[in-house]
Amino acid sequence: MLFERPAAGSRALILHVETGETPLSTRSEFTELSQTAGLLPVVEAVARRRTPDPRTFIGSGKLEDVKYLVDEAECQIVLVDQDLSPAQERNIESTLGIAVRGRTGLILDIFAQRARTHEGKLQVELAQLQHESARLVRGWTHLDRQRGGSGAGAGGGRGGGGATAGLGGAGETQLEADQRILGQQIKQVSRRLEKVRKGRELNRRGRSKAGVPAVSLVGYTNAGKSTAFNRLCGADVYAQDQLFATLDPTLRRLELAGMGEVVVSDTVGFIRKLPHTLIDAFRATLEEVCEADLLVHVVDAASADRAEQMLDVFEVLREIGAAKVPCLTVYNKIDLLDEAPRIARDAHGLPDRVWVSAVTGEGFDLLREAIAERLSGSMVERVLNLGPHEGRLRAALYEMGAVTDERFAENGGSEAHLRCDAARLEHVLSRYSA
Repeated sequence: MLFERPAAGSRALILHVETGETPLSTRSEFTELSQTAGLLPVVEAVARRRTPDPRTFIGSGKLEDVKYLVDEAECQIVLVDQDLSPAQERNIESTLGIAVRGRTGLILDIFAQRARTHEGKLQVELAQLQHESARLVRGWTHLDRQRGGSGAGAGGGRGGGGATAGLGGAGETQLEADQRILGQQIKQVSRRLEKVRKGRELNRRGRSKAGVPAVSLVGYTNAGKSTAFNRLCGADVYAQDQLFATLDPTLRRLELAGMGEVVVSDTVGFIRKLPHTLIDAFRATLEEVCEADLLVHVVDAASADRAEQMLDVFEVLREIGAAKVPCLTVYNKIDLLDEAPRIARDAHGLPDRVWVSAVTGEGFDLLREAIAERLSGSMVERVLNLGPHEGRLRAALYEMGAVTDERFAENGGSEAHLRCDAARLEHVLSRYSA
């Protein structure tokens, strides 16, 4: 890139680019993201666009206004609350003379700082490599500058003489080499993550075969999910009042009265416009969500934006294939409101909402009761006669750990005894039944 990543405490200009669909509440969230990344926001500006300018996203006039603010405040980086194309980012940097980060780049920086486990670091590395691969033309311009190409400015390094002149010279060869190296790195990290994914899959199979249900906590970042996890399981997961305080996945066992043992997982918080590169890279972790028997959706009940945040969580769940997993909504932080702990039930009499405070512990006895009731109500036992040609269905049932016993018949079929979540069983039957 044209500029190195600024050090912690660097002075930042926050540029909010708003369209007609952009809620005002997103401004404070993006500013908080900059602070989470360790930067110091010293000035904010707003650009309103119906459609992005192809060269600079915000237009040349607004860019001049931003340059004035940057110079006045002695900023070292500009953070733009949109995803810029490599050309747009390059053109803005060329005009301002300082580093520029779009929304995805900023979130990736935060994730890189927060990853602590081997798995978390691998997933962040993959996301960064995929993001960089898509933007490699920007890196080629930088390489051309290093080689002394006289035209390696905003126009993409086409001018100048010697070996780097034009796209057919050494510059293009370097671009191809960089693409090859990045491709190799992506494959290597992907292979290592695939081993992690398979290990998690084997663990899930073992738990499912042993009849241990899985519960996964999900929620918008900073909704108090990790604090709720600690309160629920008696754990000590890192929890702070900041965005993406928890990044690495954590599993704990929990004993529920009348239910026995369950496994509870805490995963990364979601956010508006969560980058697709992160969703793809974190598949190994997010499969814990997809394969859960019950989701516990932790909501910041004190947030004025809770309705929008809930929709953002639902959108991510839909994108990762977890939209149909049974869900229990938990309204957290009632200690900040005039609310009492309670349970609300759906039309079938099952708990679907619980009000709690993870800080004070209020309502957590009710939450444990609700989880146990939802899990016991969703588990079914069934005997299924499988024909000799239903091998794919049989494999899928074993894959989800549903088969507790199987007795084979003379015709090559079998009688399978099942115990599993009702919704997951119906999904598998509808997909694989003849």
